[in-house]
Amino acid sequence: METYVILRRGGWRTADDLQEAAACSAAEGDRMSGDIRWIRSYVTAEPDGSVGTVCIYQASSPEAIREHARAAQLPVDEIVAVADTVVVGPDPAPATV
Repeated sequence: METYVILRRGGWRTADDLQEAAACSAAEGDRMSGDIRWIRSYVTAEPDGSVGTVCIYQASSPEAIREHARAAQLPVDEIVAVADTVVVGPDPAPATV
């Protein structure tokens, strides 16, 4: 499995919409557990007031990510393979939404 960054710009109108999508994504990820693993997501505030995400996944291929996104009805604007990781400090504690 390789690590990928998935950019999803302005995919949801509200944080509640995003929470619903996250539940679908997790369920679909469980179904495809041999091909894909959701590591974490960072929620982005888009200029138009919508929310997007930058997601970190491990997957067998970009095609597996696209299949997961189609099944979970998630947008995919860009998939980028991660070449290496530089850890400067731990991730901050997650925000409560």
